[in-house]
This record gives sequence, C-alpha cells and structure tokens, in this order.
Amino acid sequence: MKAQAGDSITVTYTGTLPSGEVFDSTGDSAPLEFTIGDGSVMPAFEQRVIGMAEGEQKTFTLSPEEGYGASNPELVHTVRRDILPASDELRVGMVLALSVERDGRTHKVPATLTALSDTEATVDFNHPLAGQPLTFEVTVTAIRRPGTAATQ
Repeated sequence: MKAQAGDSITVTYTGTLPSGEVFDSTGDSAPLEFTIGDGSVMPAFEQRVIGMAEGEQKTFTLSPEEGYGASNPELVHTVRRDILPASDELRVGMVLALSVERDGRTHKVPATLTALSDTEATVDFNHPLAGQPLTFEVTVTAIRRPGTAATQ
C-alpha cells in the first residue's frame, strides 16, 4: 500500500541543515504520526511522502520557501536592552519569548538574540530555520487508510 491523501501515516525521520547539523529527529522520541492533508506538517513534506510504501526510505530537500520561508530582514529589530527579560543573563543565540502587540492583542512570540551591547539588543523574529534548505531522511513505518487498522 502506498501513502495517499487522507491516510494516517507514521514516519521516522532525521532533518539536517546544509552544514550536516541535525535540527530535528524522531531518533530519541516517538515516531511522527499525521494524516496527509490535515495541515499538521508542512505541505511540501506531505507531498514528498505521498506515494511512499511502508518500510520505504527516502531522502529529500525542501527549499526555504517550502519550509519556514525566506528570512525576512523586516523581522530583525534593534531594541533597548533593558526592555528584555533577565537582561543580566542574555547571550547571543538565545531564543526569547517576547510579547508583541498585533491587531490590538498581545502575543508571545519567539525571537533569537543575534547581537548584544551594553544598551541595545538585536532580535530576529524569523523562525530559526527560515532561509534554510531542510533535508529529511524519512522512513514510512505504518500507513492506515481511513476506517482501517494500521499495518506494520
């Protein structure tokens, strides 16, 4: 049986960056289970697993646009250091949960601290993987059609 839209599938995967750095993996956790077409994973990821059979392994690369999008320079801001939380413990590379007001509501959003001085900090509100091609090594371990039990 090959995976198709509407199927619930279980996969194991390792995601790597062009440098070879692993950014995510099911190796130390449970396999990923999702229904093709339900929007719970990136659409391009879903498209690449359609047609795979149980036990099949495949390696594919998603472009930045297919993954987390291109890095948007308008999402990089310099702010006063004293408005950031725990300003004495800040370090470049930290991901902070910052409050941002949009449409009259306050939202907590992640931002990566990219530069730091005594008085200012530069924060990047792009997703940490924005602008990066993402390579996945995926193995389909189970496929279940709607209304049937999983096979393995």
